[in-house]
Amino acid sequence: MDDFFVNGTFRTKGVYGIRSMNDGAHYTVLANNGTQIVKYSYKTGQPVETLVDLKTIENSPVKYISNYTFNNDESRILISTNVNPIYRHSYTADYYIYDFKNKELKPLSENGSQRLATFSPDGLRIAFMRDNNLFIHDLRFGTERQITFDGKYNHIINGAPDWVYEEEFSFNKAFEWAPDGSALAFIRFDESAVKEFPMNMFEGQAPALKENELYPSVYSYKYPKAGEANSLVSVHVYDIQDKTTMTMDIGEEQDIYIPRIRWTQDPKKLAIIRLNRLQNKMEILLANARTGKSNILYREENKYYIAESNFDNLVFPEDGQHFIITSEKNGYMHIYLYDMAGHEKKAITSGNYDIADFYGYNPATKTFYFSSYEESPLEKYVYSVDSKGQKKKLTPNKGWNNATFSKTYQYYINTFSNIDTPPVISLYNAKNKLVRVLEDNQQAQETIKGYAIAPKEFIQIPAADGKTMLNAWIMKPLDFDPNKKYPLLITQYSGPNSQQVKNSWGGVNWLNYLAQEGYAVACIDPRGTAARGEEFRKCTYMQLGKLESDDMIAAAKWLAEKPFIDKQNIGIWGWSYGGFMSSLCIMKGNDIFTTAIAVAPVTHYKFYDSIYTERYMRTPKENEKGYEENAPLNWADKLKGNLLLCHGTADDNVHVQNTYELAERLVQANKQFDMGIYTNRNHSIYGGNTSRQLYEKFVKYLNEHMKK
Repeated sequence: MDDFFVNGTFRTKGVYGIRSMNDGAHYTVLANNGTQIVKYSYKTGQPVETLVDLKTIENSPVKYISNYTFNNDESRILISTNVNPIYRHSYTADYYIYDFKNKELKPLSENGSQRLATFSPDGLRIAFMRDNNLFIHDLRFGTERQITFDGKYNHIINGAPDWVYEEEFSFNKAFEWAPDGSALAFIRFDESAVKEFPMNMFEGQAPALKENELYPSVYSYKYPKAGEANSLVSVHVYDIQDKTTMTMDIGEEQDIYIPRIRWTQDPKKLAIIRLNRLQNKMEILLANARTGKSNILYREENKYYIAESNFDNLVFPEDGQHFIITSEKNGYMHIYLYDMAGHEKKAITSGNYDIADFYGYNPATKTFYFSSYEESPLEKYVYSVDSKGQKKKLTPNKGWNNATFSKTYQYYINTFSNIDTPPVISLYNAKNKLVRVLEDNQQAQETIKGYAIAPKEFIQIPAADGKTMLNAWIMKPLDFDPNKKYPLLITQYSGPNSQQVKNSWGGVNWLNYLAQEGYAVACIDPRGTAARGEEFRKCTYMQLGKLESDDMIAAAKWLAEKPFIDKQNIGIWGWSYGGFMSSLCIMKGNDIFTTAIAVAPVTHYKFYDSIYTERYMRTPKENEKGYEENAPLNWADKLKGNLLLCHGTADDNVHVQNTYELAERLVQANKQFDMGIYTNRNHSIYGGNTSRQLYEKFVKYLNEHMKK
């Protein structure tokens, strides 16, 4: 266990922080513990020059660089340091401006830490947020102008999303510069009516909050639960010259979402994505930035819901005549090209497969770049397709591929792995020729060869409907003897559009340790998971947990019939959605599962946030049956086996309330169970010795209850 949690024995290396420069022939990286920014040649891989070296700047106020961005003409660079995380994507930082011409490093502001500092496209200004208000720094005069004044914690946020938007729409910046720098568009969140969720913060350790030694503090933040009030959102455009703010028309309906705003190529036209509360109707509004008037450019409705992954794929190419979008409107996720009148010009991709990532469009060659599951749901490859429909597969290696392209698409970095191969990171040119391997993880491969590690075998298991075949893998115990019987642990996540079973490197982890200790381990993707089209992905709509738990129970029974499985000792474990599933399965499937570990589980979806829950379940008022029938809370009296519940008390995502309420139901049903509560830990439950202790608890629990 120390190999995983103390020594990092099987850790693989990545290639991080590569930033393409404007010319597409060079890139920059952070070097020497964040004290330098060095320019490299893609072609040779050799350093060309050191652009920033903190050690050569006299009395530099910056000791290390956390992150950086160039302005459009690369004459200045914005550096962040002293980063303090807020939630999953958000943080505060101290920003500094470095001017290449005069070699000066200056603070962006003297008035406290900032958020989201962003150069204007013309390079003359920087917009940033502080204390829920927006500010503009003028680089020519060194002045700072506040442009919103009503920002207030837990009430009004200008230019950044609230907690639930950040978590479930996956973004942290809610302002955008016009393409010519003439205006700043932003979303305003009024969360005054959203109810607060309080969390006690104790002294704890690693880190210790000394001020809470005797009396815990209370951290309270706005968290809209399913069916409860959300933030009221509005969209505004601040005109730089006039110093006036115009409100955009987003319609009369207030109970809506604005998950993204995007400028078109026209600095007078702002695109606004409007989503209804049920998330099954999406419209792109085209707003006149000067008058605020808007019209509908694009409308899409779905009998289930619109996938949130589409929002970042809205692109307005340089020609100003088109926009690109992704959609599942034909039953699979594909890329489409529209004109600015809202008419579909053509489907860029098509077929009975999902695209996974849309990497971008090269206007010089009129080429689109994307990845897809065309060959298999278990494998992902990168492709290009030109305006004539000529498609090329860019990644030949069988397995899982991701790509990062340079700004001019002259080069791309491919990260490849498969179930037996740790990540290999390679650089290719536009002609798809290998330039060089950046990281082959040879050392990790050599380390792994020195250990006896159980291999994973891909298998298919019938779903509960008896027709659908589910993708799965199984690890048999080391020194496997087909005449012996072994305890089985099922590992899973099972959430909507998630994927655990794929031909990619999953690392060597505690599950391999279990195989070494005489367990069979299986991983199953039930119905509702990714890469198999919309109907497979969305069949759990309005009934989260039902089909997934049915499938896990059916899979466990199918595996129990294998001659090498000890059917008296079948366990299931999972974290978050996986914890929801494992806690439900031990009770609903009490005739097959004997042991379960549920970490940070949702135990009733009425406790979870509005955006995620209602996307799949609608509101509790509209779908009482769906909420109640599949809630672990309501199955507590059916527990027969062994259940371990683990949760962090400072989990801002899945509140510890979920575990406490399930524990109380189990107590009142006179059911014995076990619990691990982790002081001040968030949804990931780590810090100090926490991970080591947590996983040792898992292993000890399984050994006590599943090894006879």
